[in-house]
Amino acid sequence: MEGFNHVDPGGPPLVVPLSGSVTMIKVSVGPVDNNAYLLQSRNNGSLLLDAANDDDRLLKIISDQSLDTIVTTHRHADHWQALPSVAAATGAVLICGQPDLQAISSGAGVEGLVGVWDGDQIELGTERLEVIGLVGHTPGSITLAYPGTGMTHLFTGDGLFPGGPGKTNSPEDFTSLMNDLESKIFDRFGDDTVVHPGHGDDTTLGTERPHLAEWRRRGW
Repeated sequence: MEGFNHVDPGGPPLVVPLSGSVTMIKVSVGPVDNNAYLLQSRNNGSLLLDAANDDDRLLKIISDQSLDTIVTTHRHADHWQALPSVAAATGAVLICGQPDLQAISSGAGVEGLVGVWDGDQIELGTERLEVIGLVGHTPGSITLAYPGTGMTHLFTGDGLFPGGPGKTNSPEDFTSLMNDLESKIFDRFGDDTVVHPGHGDDTTLGTERPHLAEWRRRGW
């Protein structure tokens, strides 16, 4: 059974209005079902989250529209395979979490990355997306929060999925990620907040909130 805002690997993109001015185009790219999200504003702004793979498909979706910004949610290589070519084709500003900047720059072979962290804002036309750092999956993973019409939209990378937090490599990393998720995400945003993760289907904080203690107990 298909889940919330489902897209098939290699399949057509899904177009979802987030507000009266911003539309989201979600597409699954690459061999491990990475989500790439293109946010387009009627106020002449556009932003791509995770140029993960399949540069030809991403550039086809962008088409002849200008792309202002590419945000890479974290340092893992499956999230930036298409970054060099999409960046070269569009001339977009490149942004990532400051603690992951060097790893992404050297891994993807791109220059001019701009590092951001908690409280920073990224322009989308005349609007802003808030940057939230979630430490644990990687040191510099970031989530972007967009205050859409009637509900907030969180683009969480691999920080939060339906069913739990992203993968961590130690108990300390897991505790860090859970602490950040609880204090920076679940304690701040309401149950109708939509979570757009780096892989797979979307979810809401209301769906996931009852399971926080369960995630703590199981340790992943």
